[in-house]
Amino acid sequence: MATFSFPITTTAFILLLLTLTSNVLNNLAAKHSHHSSSIKAITNLRLQKAYIALQAWKRVIYSDPNNTTANWLGPSVCNYTGIYCAPFPNDTKIQVVAGIDLNHADIAGFLPEELGLLNDLALLHLNSNRFCGILPLSLSNLTLLHELDISNNRFVGPFPNVVLSLSSLKYLDLRYNEFEGPLPSQLFSKDLDAIFVNNNRLTSMIPSNLGSSSASVVVFANNYFGGCLPPSIANFANTLEELLLINTSLSGCLPPEVGFLYKLKVLDVSNNKLAGPIPYTIAGLSHLELLNVAHNMFSGIVPEGICVLPKLSNFTFSYNYFCEEQGICSNLTSKGMLYDDRRNCLPEKPLQRSKKECDAVAEHPIECLSFRCGT
Repeated sequence: MATFSFPITTTAFILLLLTLTSNVLNNLAAKHSHHSSSIKAITNLRLQKAYIALQAWKRVIYSDPNNTTANWLGPSVCNYTGIYCAPFPNDTKIQVVAGIDLNHADIAGFLPEELGLLNDLALLHLNSNRFCGILPLSLSNLTLLHELDISNNRFVGPFPNVVLSLSSLKYLDLRYNEFEGPLPSQLFSKDLDAIFVNNNRLTSMIPSNLGSSSASVVVFANNYFGGCLPPSIANFANTLEELLLINTSLSGCLPPEVGFLYKLKVLDVSNNKLAGPIPYTIAGLSHLELLNVAHNMFSGIVPEGICVLPKLSNFTFSYNYFCEEQGICSNLTSKGMLYDDRRNCLPEKPLQRSKKECDAVAEHPIECLSFRCGT
């Protein structure tokens, strides 16, 4: 394959990738055209390509302890375990391979280039296996793919940019792999409903265009992002319901724009290095059910406006430096709320920090207006 020594834009990269993929797929189809009478027995050209792809995949499966692919034999691909066929939308008399679900099969192997021949796929579910290596560029040919779940495998390398070329994609789940490096900002320009990238080795800061997506669920937990949460998070206001940023090395202050996410039900920013007060704007999140800010460096007052949120049932703010619980916040048991206020600086509450720790923080209050993300 040609190499390039000059910078290449994402748009140019995708166009180049599609061109290369088209050539690769044509070569693959030609390569397998002699594949015996099994192919000739399939009169449906779309199922012919599916047969070629699935047989190529079976050859690079090195462990299948549950014999999931044992019946991947012969031309009847729609009868293969984990393979789901459906009528072709433009001609319902034609059957196509529309879905693959091998979740929890414990299969070991890798994904061959031939998978790009499955261009009728709408869903590809491979979670909880032992697939390894990198995602083939030929996946860019899966223009109808709606759901991609490759979570809990052993994929490696930088963020798989090939997913950026999947024009129909709505659900992306890459969690529990070994992807590393920065998140491309183009990810948040896609019309995705769910983004799961937690438990990888992703680094660098969260892109400043974070809120450009229309996702309802965003999970970044257990990576190495660092930096601050950009104010552009407010652009998620019309869609975002769950935001999980657990253990992502975030620092600075939690931006008040978080309080603009009026549909939010779950907000978890625990185990970071966030400081300063909790933004009072969170008191406007009337749908919020779970709020976890534990294991940070928050200080100041726990606002009553948060404690009286109508749907809040779980509020964890332990291991910070809060010095006062305002109003009903000091007696959340009376509201039947699950809460944890340990290891703060709350007078007359048990299991708090030492006076020395609390005094040290009180002497150096954080002014969040001086620490706006991006300044």
